[in-house]
Amino acid sequence: MTRPLPPQDSASLTRYIEAEYHAKHRTQLPELAALSEKVETVHAGQADVPAGLSALLHRMIGELEVHMKKEELVLFPAIRNAAPRLDGPIAAMRADHDDHEAEVGQIRQLTNDLTLPDGACQSWTRLYAGVGEFLEDLAAHIRLENDVLFPQFETQGAGHV
Repeated sequence: MTRPLPPQDSASLTRYIEAEYHAKHRTQLPELAALSEKVETVHAGQADVPAGLSALLHRMIGELEVHMKKEELVLFPAIRNAAPRLDGPIAAMRADHDDHEAEVGQIRQLTNDLTLPDGACQSWTRLYAGVGEFLEDLAAHIRLENDVLFPQFETQGAGHV
């Protein structure tokens, strides 16, 4: 499924991010956490079971929700109103993004980089396909904010290294 191209102006871009990514993450993560619980329970003790994935996904639900709410209620309205001095809020969002990327590394480790074991059941297959889609969406979401949106509102030289 292809996504529409992101808009060029920053106000429209914030709305695009909310519609294309925030809404999707809110749907994806609870479904993936529930599916992971099922796979971890049914296949408990198997060598390749992603033990701990459901707990990590549940934690990410809360962390991403807090992050997205900060964007939706504070940062994005400020961007839409062309508020000056957004370096502080943007730095906080970039730090959150770094935390999310560290969690992506944990997901990849728990799932052996989304490698299914031989004879994986349909639920396990759906889980890894869904997690793969979520990881792609999250990476695109973070890239769009870090590389396109945020630099427009950071003081010269204050960008993330």
